[in-house]
Amino acid sequence: MLSIGRRLLQEFRASYAFVERNFNLVKRYWGWEVVWLAYSIANALSITFIGRATGDIIGRPFSQDEISRAILYLLVGTLVWHYLSIVFDSVSEMVAWERWEGTIEYTFMSPVSRFTHMVGTAVFSLVYGLLHTTVILGIVALFFRLDLSQANLWAGLVVLVVASFSFIGMGIVGAILPLLFPERGAQMTHVVQAMVLLFSGVYYPISVLPLWMQKMARFSPATYALQGMRLAILEGSPLRELWSYMWPLLLMGLVFTPLGVILFRQGERYAKRTGRLSRNG
Repeated sequence: MLSIGRRLLQEFRASYAFVERNFNLVKRYWGWEVVWLAYSIANALSITFIGRATGDIIGRPFSQDEISRAILYLLVGTLVWHYLSIVFDSVSEMVAWERWEGTIEYTFMSPVSRFTHMVGTAVFSLVYGLLHTTVILGIVALFFRLDLSQANLWAGLVVLVVASFSFIGMGIVGAILPLLFPERGAQMTHVVQAMVLLFSGVYYPISVLPLWMQKMARFSPATYALQGMRLAILEGSPLRELWSYMWPLLLMGLVFTPLGVILFRQGERYAKRTGRLSRNG
């Protein structure tokens, strides 16, 4: 038992080392982080201003409640997508970051297990994503003076955290692309994000999509995350009423994450065998 406990402690420290390293990278490239945050804030404001302009676009006046609902609808989509994108990017780009820093061979040849490496990267992505999204929410709320008194923020947070695990699994699968394709693999991960964005109803209900796209949307974890979050924030639905959205997210997380780890290990063996780790594009 003592050896098992010691082993778990070592794995925990190793995972935390990757969390700490990633935050140090954020501090090192703080200028880029400021630019990225400014862009994200501007993007969120631009989309939510569409909600305020609904009456002008349609050509007839809307009540303040209707406008507020439109703003909140778009804001939830913007924030959820931003958070999930950060989680996906942080995991899927872990190979690209290693290659950029010139440490990929050292990391992949070290005695640290790949699972430990991924756990550290995943924890960083969750914490960093929540911090980033909270800042954007605070600034947008100041612009529009949003009334969140009826929102069930706790239920919405639970849905968001549950959705994170499925996106971590998708991110691990996405990380295989820069591993196998050093030249353009990192850019290829954006195709995955674009497809999820299109099918998941980030800025519109999936009911407006063609029938075949609605069927495809059922396979995207973002679809359930967005619908659950909107019910929690717009309607104030309690957690027990969101179970129909949470169990698909739990199931996808249980499938995507182990599958991603297995596929990544296969990709890592192939990359080592063919000398792709040493290639910088």
